[in-house]
Amino acid sequence: MHKIIKLTGALAVAAGITAAAAAQAETFRFSFQGDVASMDPYALAENFSNAFHSNIHEPLVRYDDNLQLEPGLAVSWELVNPTTWRFKLREGVKFHNGNSFDADDVVFSFKRAQSEGADMGSFVGGIADVKAVDARTVDILTDGVNPILLNTIAPLVMMDLQWAEANGAVEPVNISENKENYSTLNANGTGPFKLVSREPGVKTVLTLNKDWWDMGNQNFNVTDVILTPIGSDATRTAALLSGELDLMFPAPVQDVNRINSSGVASVLQGPELRTIFLGMDQERDELLYSSVKGKNPLKDQRVRQALYQAIDIEAIKSKVMRGASTPAALLLAPKLGGFNEALNGRLPLDIAASKKLLSDAGYADGFDIQLDCPNNRYVNDEQICQAVAGMFARVGVNVTLLAQPKSKFFSKLKEHDISMYLLGWIPDDQDAGSVIAHLMVPPADGGLAWNGGGYGNARVTELSRKITSETDAKKRQDMIDEAFGIVKDEVGYIPLHQQALSWGVRNGVTVAQRADNALQFWYINMK
Repeated sequence: MHKIIKLTGALAVAAGITAAAAAQAETFRFSFQGDVASMDPYALAENFSNAFHSNIHEPLVRYDDNLQLEPGLAVSWELVNPTTWRFKLREGVKFHNGNSFDADDVVFSFKRAQSEGADMGSFVGGIADVKAVDARTVDILTDGVNPILLNTIAPLVMMDLQWAEANGAVEPVNISENKENYSTLNANGTGPFKLVSREPGVKTVLTLNKDWWDMGNQNFNVTDVILTPIGSDATRTAALLSGELDLMFPAPVQDVNRINSSGVASVLQGPELRTIFLGMDQERDELLYSSVKGKNPLKDQRVRQALYQAIDIEAIKSKVMRGASTPAALLLAPKLGGFNEALNGRLPLDIAASKKLLSDAGYADGFDIQLDCPNNRYVNDEQICQAVAGMFARVGVNVTLLAQPKSKFFSKLKEHDISMYLLGWIPDDQDAGSVIAHLMVPPADGGLAWNGGGYGNARVTELSRKITSETDAKKRQDMIDEAFGIVKDEVGYIPLHQQALSWGVRNGVTVAQRADNALQFWYINMK
């Protein structure tokens, strides 16, 4: 599920490389198309931010470069009874400021993640309580049997209780409300790298934690890390090819051949677990952003299906994604737990059928609607939305496109201030059950903010709750298939594709590319 690449050869010294930069071989400079949401690891459960934080903070159980679970800050765990998990904590672990890590930090971290303002519901849902048995032992009590608890909590990193209390950071920041505290710009973890400086939107600098507990088991030579967010595809590519960056992602699909033929860098590509899709407001009686007044056309399955069948997914694949995508019919990628290929057949492109469906629903003349889209989060996200807008226009649905940086887009989405939107999703626990819980259960029934359109079906909600505690693999898969089948039949969402991982890597850099697109600095070696 990952690839490791070693790129060697003479490094061309192009304009823009200074002698000082060339000499700092252990300083890893990279760029992403957006920035980390906040230095508070609980501010936003977004893949890039979670991955960045995992270099500073650590969870009880972590994923390795093959996405297999292994001990993190917990060395072992056991089921005391069907709803109680007992974790033995690692001894001798220190936070970056020298504070000792113990059970009180674990209890604090889970409680903080469950508090208002945190965006960690996906990692702590179903947890009834967390108790310290002693300084090195913690019990996690669940509401019911949870066969995948380890997967669920693996992305949740631990914070320092003493540090939070001393700096007024006990409560998490709420980025939707633009709230901030000390943790917005500062961090104190147990991980391999510690924060040096933070300039939002400009630069974030980390340095090696030489006292990291796992240093003896690792083999890497990065001592400093500089993240520079660059939204422009062309500028990001130019920075890689000039030697200003050691790695950048995503590598623009239109620049892949240029990078590969440059002699100074190559593109590392592989399948990603993220599915890109369109969501629709199905909870309001009148859309916020539409020409239709007094009713919501997206509540009508015929309208949703008409929009689905107006999309030429092969054109998006060939013209927008330059072949670097896999068309999807489910909100679940192959290789993820619960995926069933038999359900992965798309509705066909059919303009005539689309127009008839709209006419039958009472919209023979079409209507206007706003499509919200991030412009610095996914591969060619804004271009995908532009293409979709053009395809909808062919059946009379006129789109006003609002493309914004991901920070503004996610804030709108979490507030459900949206009528139609583009989103990408990787379940952090690598399992179909959490896709259902996150995207297919409405907020009124305990669903999370990521179900921005409020899609809901009583049977799917019932299945979601049962899936959480079902230990029989066949029964669980049958329920997953039923839930995904209902959502597919109702056109609750419009799946588009799985984008391909695409990292531009300078020659001389060895890096592990995980299928969840997480970049971990302790798997990097540089020449």
